[in-house]
Amino acid sequence: MSQTKGPEIEFPCHYPIKVIGDHAEDFAHEVTRVIQRFDPQFDPASMTAQPSRNSRFISVRVSFYATSESQIRELFEALKATGRVHMVV
Repeated sequence: MSQTKGPEIEFPCHYPIKVIGDHAEDFAHEVTRVIQRFDPQFDPASMTAQPSRNSRFISVRVSFYATSESQIRELFEALKATGRVHMVV
């Protein structure tokens, strides 16, 4: 029985992610700070933020320049390591 793999990503590419955390004024800035460690050319003006219906959480959508799967994994881990990020998708 063969396993079907999902589509492979061709690197480098612009890789979209959504970062969800507790709603706070500086959350987008914290996300930007982490992303710029992995993509120094990241433009925070390209980021969009959306509060949850009850404003308890905020989701931030960004697209960063990804160069490898390991870079993406390390970025996800660094975002979660802030202690402020609940989920990265």
